[in-house]
Amino acid sequence: MKILHLSDLHLGKRYNEYSFIEDQEHILKQVLQRIDEEKPQLVLIAGDVYDRSIPSEEAVRLFDEFLVQLLDRNLEIAVSSGNHDSAERLAFGNRIFPKNLHISSVYRGKLETFRMQDAHGDVDVYLLPFVKPAHVKAFFPEAEITSYTDAIRVALQEVPQDSVRKILVAHQFVTGAMKSESEEINVGTLDNVDVNVFDAFDYVALGHIHRAQSIGREGIRYCGTVLKYNISEANQEKSVCFVNLEEKGNLSVYSRPLQPKRDMVKIEKHFEQILQDARKQQNHEDYTYITLNDEQEVPNAFQRLREYFPNILGMAYNNTRTRAEKADLDTVIIEEKSPYDLVKELFQKMNGQSMNQEQSAVLRDSIEQVWGNQA
Repeated sequence: MKILHLSDLHLGKRYNEYSFIEDQEHILKQVLQRIDEEKPQLVLIAGDVYDRSIPSEEAVRLFDEFLVQLLDRNLEIAVSSGNHDSAERLAFGNRIFPKNLHISSVYRGKLETFRMQDAHGDVDVYLLPFVKPAHVKAFFPEAEITSYTDAIRVALQEVPQDSVRKILVAHQFVTGAMKSESEEINVGTLDNVDVNVFDAFDYVALGHIHRAQSIGREGIRYCGTVLKYNISEANQEKSVCFVNLEEKGNLSVYSRPLQPKRDMVKIEKHFEQILQDARKQQNHEDYTYITLNDEQEVPNAFQRLREYFPNILGMAYNNTRTRAEKADLDTVIIEEKSPYDLVKELFQKMNGQSMNQEQSAVLRDSIEQVWGNQA
C-alpha cells in the first residue's frame, strides 16, 4: 500500500501583513500532481488543516476544493484535527461524508478507526485528534495521567496487540523532534510525548512540527509543511512524504520536492551590496527577510529596500552595536523550567517577595486549566 502523508497545511495563514492563500492554492495543485504521478491509495492529513479555529471563507473553500479533487481520484482519506483547528468545525457533516472520507472529531474517549486491505492483508488506521491530558482524564478519571505521555498512552490503550498492521494519524509533539519558530510548543516542554507510546504502530503519521523528520525509527515521522511558514524555515526543503507499507515490519519512506510560488529567503549583506545585487535580478517576489551589516543605520532603509523587494518580511541590523546588545541580555533557558516556576520567578521580581500558599494554589489551578497538566 502506498500512502501520502500530509500535515500542517495551515490554510488561511498570514505572516506579518501577507496572506499565503495564493501560495497554498499553488502548492496544493502540485500535491495533486504528485498524487497523479505516485498513485497512492491512502491520504493522511495529520492536523492543522487550518491556521485558525475559525478559518476564513477562502481557506474553507480551498480545503473543500482539495477534498473534492482527492475524492474524484477515489482515494481513502483520513484527517485528524490539530491544535490550530476547531475539531467540531473540521468534522462538520462527518456522518454524511462519503465512506472513504474520515475526519476525526473531538476526542470522546475512543479512537476513530477504519480498516483497509492490500496484497499483504488488513491495515487498521486510527485517528487521534490533538489532545491535552485534561481531555483524556475526563474519560478515564481513574487513570494516572500527569503528563502528555500518560495521556497518549491511555488514549491508545484500546489498540490491540496483534499482528494486523496499524497506522496512527496524530498531532502531538514527540520528544526529540527538531522544532522551528513557527510551531506553538508549550513552555517548559510540558507537551512532550515519549516515542515509546507508539510501539504498537507500523507507521505513525505525525503533525505539529514543521520540519520533515523521523523520530526514533523510520515509521514514526513528521512529514513537515508543504510551504515555509516562518523565516526560521528558510533553509528547509519542502516536499511531500510517501510511504510504501509492505508486509508487517517492512516499510520505506521517501519524499518528492515541491516548488513554491514564492520562496522564503534570508539576505545578510551591506545595504549597498544588496541594492547592487537586486538591480541585476529580475524576480524579487520571494518573501524576504533582510539583515544589514552596516555599522551606521541607513536612512529610510526599509522603504528603499521595499522598492526592490515588495514582499519584504522584515529588516534588522547585525553590527557591533546589536551584537553587544544581544550579549548583554539576561538569557534564561526557559525550556528547562515549568510555567509554574517561571511565573513564580516573575512574581518575585515584580513584587519583591515570594508567592504565599494561596497564590501558589491559584497559579497551579490556572496552569491545569490552560495546559491540562500539573505544573
